[in-house]
Amino acid sequence: MSTRKPSYTNPKPCKHLSAYKLKHGLSGYKSLQKCLKTTPNGRTSVQNPGTEVPRCSFCNGYQGRLYICLICSSISCSSHALLHTQSEIGHYLAVDVERAELYCCACSDQVYDPDFDKTVMSKHMVDLPYSTNSADSIGERLCERKRLGSGVELVDLKKAEKSAWTRDQRAKSCYPLGLRGLNNLGNTCFMNSVLQALLHAPPLRNYFLSDRHNPKTCRKRTANRLCLPCELHGIFSAVYLGDRTPYSPAQFLYSWWQHSENLASYEQQDAHEFFISVLDGIHEKESKARNQTRDTGDCQCIAHRVFSGLLRSDVTCMTCGFTSTTYDPCLDISLNLDTSHCSWSDASNKPVKPNDNSSSSTLLGCLDLFTKPEKLGSDQKLYCQNCEELRDSSKQMSIRKLPLVLCLHIKRFEHSLVRKMMRKIDSYLHFPFSLDMTPYLSSSIVRNRFGNRIFAFEGDESDISTEFEIFAVVTHSGTLESGHYVTYLRIKNQWYKCDSAWINEVDEGIVRASQCYMMFYVHKMLYYKSHEDLSRLPISTRIEAFHRVAGCC
Repeated sequence: MSTRKPSYTNPKPCKHLSAYKLKHGLSGYKSLQKCLKTTPNGRTSVQNPGTEVPRCSFCNGYQGRLYICLICSSISCSSHALLHTQSEIGHYLAVDVERAELYCCACSDQVYDPDFDKTVMSKHMVDLPYSTNSADSIGERLCERKRLGSGVELVDLKKAEKSAWTRDQRAKSCYPLGLRGLNNLGNTCFMNSVLQALLHAPPLRNYFLSDRHNPKTCRKRTANRLCLPCELHGIFSAVYLGDRTPYSPAQFLYSWWQHSENLASYEQQDAHEFFISVLDGIHEKESKARNQTRDTGDCQCIAHRVFSGLLRSDVTCMTCGFTSTTYDPCLDISLNLDTSHCSWSDASNKPVKPNDNSSSSTLLGCLDLFTKPEKLGSDQKLYCQNCEELRDSSKQMSIRKLPLVLCLHIKRFEHSLVRKMMRKIDSYLHFPFSLDMTPYLSSSIVRNRFGNRIFAFEGDESDISTEFEIFAVVTHSGTLESGHYVTYLRIKNQWYKCDSAWINEVDEGIVRASQCYMMFYVHKMLYYKSHEDLSRLPISTRIEAFHRVAGCC
């Protein structure tokens, strides 16, 4: 057995947060409660009634991120937050005015504290209106829609009144099983958004809820190393217990950090990169415990059985017509937006309206662009086996094998080698809820290329279902420097917005108007069958209150 010391250790709690709580306790949190305001859609911010628009005390600016000091209530922008800490000794902790999230000015990073979350949740519970009218009242509908915590000791309420209110809210809940908010642990909206999609992928959900990966018998977990599938199993179990209080996936975050040590920080990460990294982590743990198919080399881990497809690439010599074909496995398909109408100067600065046809694309158009023959440049000449020399050629992509769950990634972030800068493409994308992938299969592409002269296609996919239904959309709003991820889930043809800890029922028009970044489609048969399976899952009556988690103060 190896005695090598592991290169990864769980991050230590913020020393500035510990020092603040040791000296001031929860007094700053209690004072801040008076300024917390929650919108009907569940977003909480800091507002001081009767005052003007908040501005930085150093530069008088009001745009970008603003932070309010927990000790002196001074407001600083992101550029001057550290300067405030240096000028006022001990004033390390502040709160993001727009998002009501805890921030350490000395560390220049967000920090997570369960006690602060209790403060925000408790204030939100008090602000919700009581209603004695019918179920049609707006106040009662809002109460039914919230997923709230049970830690309300910071608010001066009677215990009996508090317990009765909590029981009433749980009794009124009408959301499908599996809808549970995920607490933001400090710039982790990228993680929460992808996790919500994975939690509602029918094949993945059935796998973990049937204990196909049992943490009790897993041998991959050690005292110094966590097992990513085990922690994912824990999230599935917690979400499908029936409890509606927001869940903190801190243990899973630490496990992912162990797998992807280069991304172990509280900084915002790319949701697509996180998605690929998680599937890679599941594959790494599970593939070693499963036998590989020797004939085809297909991996039988759950990540590949659910998300893996096969792409076909045909490179054709433009001199002799010789075609070279290769196949590559894929976990998702990355699609380019049509940016021919969009210049670098206006792509990331002007907001795009859904009805602005000059700045919009369609998902089907993106798929057509993906499978369209592309002439390779003169600097990309390839060796032709028939001509036996470098020749100009064309390349065409197609889909040889469709996965059970199809993940489509929209390339909204571009890098210009000439300008040496990044930009976000805010173009609007029209996408269908029902998707037929037949036109993009290799059999269809090749037949369109050669016509009826090919009567038999190797490995014809005509007997494979090509109809998909959308069940999750991960969206990105904001800019490259200050963006936010939100997931929309489609369950029984009803859409739900998952914004970290908050979950709300929304109309499909809101989903269609969002800036989709990742879209998850599942086989049509599995989509409707999953609704039947979901109704049979056992619901636990156990109530899980807020609790401290490893690595948090």
